[in-house]
Amino acid sequence: MIRLRKTELVCLLSITFATSCQNQKDTMTSTNAPIAKKVAKELERHGDVRVDDYYWMNDRENPEVIAYLEAENNYYNKLTAHTKDFQDSLFLEMKSRIKEDDSSVPYKKNGYWYIRRYETGKEYPIYSRKKEVETAKEEIMFDGNEMAEGHEYFHLGGVNVSPDNSMAAFGVDTVSRRQYHVQIKNLVSGEIFPDKLENTTGSSVWAADNKTLFYTKKDPVTLRSDKIYKHVLGTSSSEDELVFQEDDDTFYAFVYKSKSEEFIIIGSTSTLTSEYQILRADDPNGKFTIFSPREKGVEYSIYHYGDEFYVHTNRDKATNFKMMKTDENNTPAKNWKEFIPHREKVLLEGMDIFKEYYVLSERENGLNKLKVAHWDGSSEYYLPFESETYTAYTTSNVDYDTKMLRYAYNSMTSPSSVIDFNMETKEKTVKKEQEVLGGKFNKDSYKSERVWATARDGVKVPISLVYHKDTKLDGTSPLLQYAYGSYGSTVDPYFSTARLSLLDRGYIYAIAHIRGGQYLGRQWYENGKMFEKKNTFTDFVDCSKFLIANKYTSADHLYASGGSAGGLLMGAIVNIAPEVYNGVIAAVPFVDVITTMLDESIPLTTGEYDEWGNPNNKDSYDYMKSYSPYDNVGNHDYPNLYVSTGLHDSQVQYWEPAKWVAKLRKYKTDDNLLFLDTNMEAGHGGASGRFEALKEVAKEYAFMLDLEGKID
Repeated sequence: MIRLRKTELVCLLSITFATSCQNQKDTMTSTNAPIAKKVAKELERHGDVRVDDYYWMNDRENPEVIAYLEAENNYYNKLTAHTKDFQDSLFLEMKSRIKEDDSSVPYKKNGYWYIRRYETGKEYPIYSRKKEVETAKEEIMFDGNEMAEGHEYFHLGGVNVSPDNSMAAFGVDTVSRRQYHVQIKNLVSGEIFPDKLENTTGSSVWAADNKTLFYTKKDPVTLRSDKIYKHVLGTSSSEDELVFQEDDDTFYAFVYKSKSEEFIIIGSTSTLTSEYQILRADDPNGKFTIFSPREKGVEYSIYHYGDEFYVHTNRDKATNFKMMKTDENNTPAKNWKEFIPHREKVLLEGMDIFKEYYVLSERENGLNKLKVAHWDGSSEYYLPFESETYTAYTTSNVDYDTKMLRYAYNSMTSPSSVIDFNMETKEKTVKKEQEVLGGKFNKDSYKSERVWATARDGVKVPISLVYHKDTKLDGTSPLLQYAYGSYGSTVDPYFSTARLSLLDRGYIYAIAHIRGGQYLGRQWYENGKMFEKKNTFTDFVDCSKFLIANKYTSADHLYASGGSAGGLLMGAIVNIAPEVYNGVIAAVPFVDVITTMLDESIPLTTGEYDEWGNPNNKDSYDYMKSYSPYDNVGNHDYPNLYVSTGLHDSQVQYWEPAKWVAKLRKYKTDDNLLFLDTNMEAGHGGASGRFEALKEVAKEYAFMLDLEGKID
């Protein structure tokens, strides 16, 4: 392909757009935005024909596609040029609250204290360790800043130290496609071994012999993790042994080690079904055995303790999950015995195992609960939490023989704390509280609350709110409403230093805990997926209308935000109730539901049939078509829209938001703003640097604040 500079390419292909290159040099208005060419493509399924005029954008190697994305970027940049100085100052404001020379709370494993820290002025973390005591000399394992040099994008993941502490495997992604190569470093000499494992998930597991490494490879096209390989240190990756291949394309595979260090475990999971295989870590050349064969609709996960496995499962209609146990030599489901029964109003989310205690992570009425229990049954109790807008969860509990439980706590008004809790004495020590620099933050200046909106079918939907105590609650204040609402992923009320830039400017921030997440238990998720997916969208709209009716804001000052599957939510609400919102931010939005779910070559597609449905089946096809944002773009007014994407996104391909924006430009009947902002270097997670990501937040905030006339 002939290589052209981006500016030359835009001019050469000006026939693609209604705007000429000369016009692009002038100050743009909303009437001369880039207009993508139309090439009608008929897409037929089940006797139904959809016409996609912008299907041609599905080719990142096509220079016309790149030209269109660049033209949209130019348009966005010119129409927002007056906000650039504010974006810069907003970025610096948000950055100034963050402690640059920061470090994680050290955790101990196998005789070493491990730390991840940042240095002032640098974007990437440094991974280090200290032997035996925290005052020992620091050993630098990896300096992400040095490793990132020369790369537009960089991510280090899957750092995994060998049992003898002499080596570390690690994964690196420099494209943002979540395709990592794994290498091995000698932590004594600093040497990087020549072994290089390509196209992996980045994670790996050492066997007990300190020379055998198990890792997961991805399908090069779909990026589905489907193969587990065994690599022996010092050999070529071409000699690696395939130990497991997941042939069901609705499942993905992974490998990890039990906390007891006694078992290597291969997992295979789909949205609603799981299966595990186990192998003794000291027998790397042995054969994996099935823990319990997969049963459709049965999910389980396993924890090893003593000579037993504890099984977290929904088997036998345990919607909110229960805990079973079984002998390590007799693992099929027929041998499982009840340990923690299923409860109708309590979602059992997981378990942390220690030598003398176990800790259950639960959720009741939307609130996190941590239950500590002694294995001998002599005591059990819940950690006390008082607020209704808090988040609490167990964190780095890698040490087995300890009485200390480490957990994190924060709320919408309180910065995050890492706490060590003595399970025997019940004494707690705050190891670290997130510092908010700048000298202006006072948590007493903010108020948080939880309110309940009534959805159109009568269901009560909780909303977590936070705002400055001086903010007026008379309908005149701007409000940003956020939600995700898919995959059972729960967005708990959390603290954000960046969000203070909105709160201090009079914004109210709301998290709508809509169906599709698990905030109110597993059934809350079940009632927001597949053929009940529309509950997710109508819940969000009904929460918005509740906030307006109760004078938190008005339609002239209400904004909505969501990303990825939450971007699908944004696309749906602007079709359902565009009049309710003044502005909407859709980040990497999944908006072309049917076309994507029919394309099995696209990452994530086949593994998500149990979430969205399989459009190869007519009933699923028809239901998807009834809400798919791209298929339902109409001739009506839309709110102001800021849409962002990444050219290398592996989760939601860039062409979905690009096509959506092109179609919106053709059909919408208003003069409101419509921006497509494509990061030509990044993928699904956006920029990779610690602070670079704040520049993307500054863009979103500036978009809203400009509409409110609050550009400083």
